[in-house]
Amino acid sequence: MTTPPRKPATPSRTKSAVDPALAERFRIARGWLHTAHFLTSAPQLEHLPQLDLPEIAFVGRSNAGKSTAINTLTQQTRLAFASKTPGRTQHINLFGVGKQKVDDAVLADLPGYGYAAVPREAKLRWQRVMGNYLMTRENLRGVVLMCDPRHGLTELDEILLEVIRPRVEQGLKFLVLLTKADKLTRSEGAKVLSIVRLQAGGGEVKLFSALKQQGVDEAAELLWRWAHPEDGASPSASPTAEDAGEGP
Repeated sequence: MTTPPRKPATPSRTKSAVDPALAERFRIARGWLHTAHFLTSAPQLEHLPQLDLPEIAFVGRSNAGKSTAINTLTQQTRLAFASKTPGRTQHINLFGVGKQKVDDAVLADLPGYGYAAVPREAKLRWQRVMGNYLMTRENLRGVVLMCDPRHGLTELDEILLEVIRPRVEQGLKFLVLLTKADKLTRSEGAKVLSIVRLQAGGGEVKLFSALKQQGVDEAAELLWRWAHPEDGASPSASPTAEDAGEGP
């Protein structure tokens, strides 16, 4: 019996389909973030060194996947350490980033907020520290807010956005990363992306999954541009999967 000919395989969506110039930007950005290394840790703003480098802060509620996102973006396993008890780590951790062992930017990991088991006094103290940092840190260039898309922006997230809004109007960049996007269907992802974009009021919003590497390249390239504005804007590219409403 003659074996029927096989149907040609349907091409899958791969990075090779991305514009070559943009793919190169992705490669550069990922390589740059991979150089991240621990600099210092401080419980209060006044204990942080005054650095003459652009700083990008990562913030978000406890259990929003902040540490996982930082580790995924930097392609490291324990750069950002998640406490077994959410909300207990109350320090600002700084990481230097730069090729050839010369730092040209800093990543700031701010403790998660909103965890119910943390004593009220500790919550109030940390809210003051975070507010002072976001409003007065002179070299702050961008803020990345982690958000679990299954819950959307919470009241505390919206308060944080209000705190930074005056600085955003003066040029501060901000990005909302909708973490754990692999837990959403395609239609759910498209819906929450649309809603949060309206709530964010001008900031970037991206679906992000450490498990499926969704949105990692795009987020890395955006952070690289924040730290290197003198190198110009990113080459134009076709819509990403999240913009097209594609999901898991």
